[in-house]
Amino acid sequence: MAETMMILGLLLVLATFLGRAARRIGLPSVPVYMLVGLAASPAVDVIPVELPHHEIELLGVIGLVLLLFHLGLEFDTAAFGKNARTLVLAGIGYIVINFGAGLVLGFVLGWGTAEALVIAGITGISSSAIVTKLMLDLRKMTRPEAPLILGIIVIEDIFLAVYLAVLGVVVNPGSGVWDSVLRFAVSVGFLAVLFVLARRGSRIVSRIVGEKSAELFVVGLVGISLLVAGVAEEAGVSDAIGAFMVGLIVAGTNARHRAETMVTPLRDTFAAVFFIGFGLTLDPAQFGAVLVPAVVAVALAIAANVAAGVVGARLQGFSALTGVEVGLTLLSRGEFALILATIAAGAGLDPRITSFAGLYVLILAILGPVLATYVPRMWAREDAAPAPPGREAVASGEWR
Repeated sequence: MAETMMILGLLLVLATFLGRAARRIGLPSVPVYMLVGLAASPAVDVIPVELPHHEIELLGVIGLVLLLFHLGLEFDTAAFGKNARTLVLAGIGYIVINFGAGLVLGFVLGWGTAEALVIAGITGISSSAIVTKLMLDLRKMTRPEAPLILGIIVIEDIFLAVYLAVLGVVVNPGSGVWDSVLRFAVSVGFLAVLFVLARRGSRIVSRIVGEKSAELFVVGLVGISLLVAGVAEEAGVSDAIGAFMVGLIVAGTNARHRAETMVTPLRDTFAAVFFIGFGLTLDPAQFGAVLVPAVVAVALAIAANVAAGVVGARLQGFSALTGVEVGLTLLSRGEFALILATIAAGAGLDPRITSFAGLYVLILAILGPVLATYVPRMWAREDAAPAPPGREAVASGEWR
């Protein structure tokens, strides 16, 4: 235990200094944390320490829960309700475009039907944790397009309940269709309960958030977030959507600002552990055999995300360039892809899926934040530059 604490402390200190350097060049902290974890992983061993992922996994899960809790706090329910129809359409469009592109890629690779369905999930679902952290780092939570991005994330998490039920039948046909139908019904029922609580549960939560003691206030918030996230996981819904709903409920009380202020330090600390742990699980030695498929998948993901972002932005009345920015913000893939790879390995599917998922996630988890950070800045510099003769309309943005 003492050795684990020392090593984790060392990695966090190292991540602090590297993160500070990254901030000076405008780079978000997520890629830095992941690379620190990768450098300390047994497969790379650049940092000569031994830190098994399972020893810090729970701390990382707490980081994920707190990230999604904060996402719920920031979610603008009024804006979502006002544009619910178009936001749902944007979310469905995002899933159809990205999931469909991944499914086509899976069949083209020729690894099998079940494998194609897994690859579609790996390539088509954004990382809620990375996207949330990225939006916080880039101060996008108050931007006009924030409800669109957050709405798509929520629709994705709801879609996961359906997808996992279908995947369970395909990869484990012996489990029976009715078992999967039952699991799906339980998931949908639990989601319905969460939505009702999100709308009417503020009075219940007020007893916790009304606590004057700062200590008990934070303990109560973290406790109820972990409790609901755990129950959601057991019910077949992602723990992310459970934590998100708790944040949504607290946002409906007068303790919203207090919760944001007091939970943020915990959120950032545990989130750093989550991303370091993420890097610890990757093994670059296995990437060679799947390099070409992974690079093709990355290129396809960028194109699909940009297309889906533009479609969603247009539905909301935003410009095409805003749509590109939305797509790049949602580009990162993460924890869910690795979960799917684990499911595939347990079901005896093509072993290349695990390596494919690891390399694909590593590339996009680093490339996504970089593109989301620097591409809009490049546009801003171009817009600020004097337009050449005959290009005034373009420079003024009339074509958007």
